[in-house]
Amino acid sequence: METVYIDKHVTLVQECRQGNRKAQFEIYKLYAKAMYNVALRIVNFDDEAEDVLQEAFLDAFTRIESFRGETTFGLWLKQIVINKSINYLRKRKVEFVSLEEVEFAEPQTLDEEDLELRVEEVRMAIAKLPDRYRVVLSLYLFEGYDHEEIAHILKIAESTSRTQYMRAKMKLNDLFVKRGV
Repeated sequence: METVYIDKHVTLVQECRQGNRKAQFEIYKLYAKAMYNVALRIVNFDDEAEDVLQEAFLDAFTRIESFRGETTFGLWLKQIVINKSINYLRKRKVEFVSLEEVEFAEPQTLDEEDLELRVEEVRMAIAKLPDRYRVVLSLYLFEGYDHEEIAHILKIAESTSRTQYMRAKMKLNDLFVKRGV
């Protein structure tokens, strides 16, 4: 059975295809904040996230004819934002290192009830992660990609994605344990 996506902004998208600037601005207002947050979780710097956002919208409006409607416009745009964000990281020469042969200590388990953290504390802790860990963690937890998809997006092995995700969780755990959270 084939999944059917219903895009509630299909009329705006059609108007954008016709070059309607007002429709483009409406689309921008609808998606800018969410797409900025996606970019920020990956690149970790406000200025770069702003740049990614602008480039992604420019790219989307330039290539809107290639949007086939197989998903919602938002999902299509999100993929552009993720790709642009990863390209920014590559410009910084971030290496996604394979850690397949590294041995890990058994991670400590924390009781979920003890982890009543404020959102800002979690955000700050994630921002402290090395890029390679933060990107995999963000794509997996916040963007909903599986490790196979992350491996494809980042051009790394699936096992590297899993390893970096696990290391990111361990590093976050260490940050919280050190802070007594």
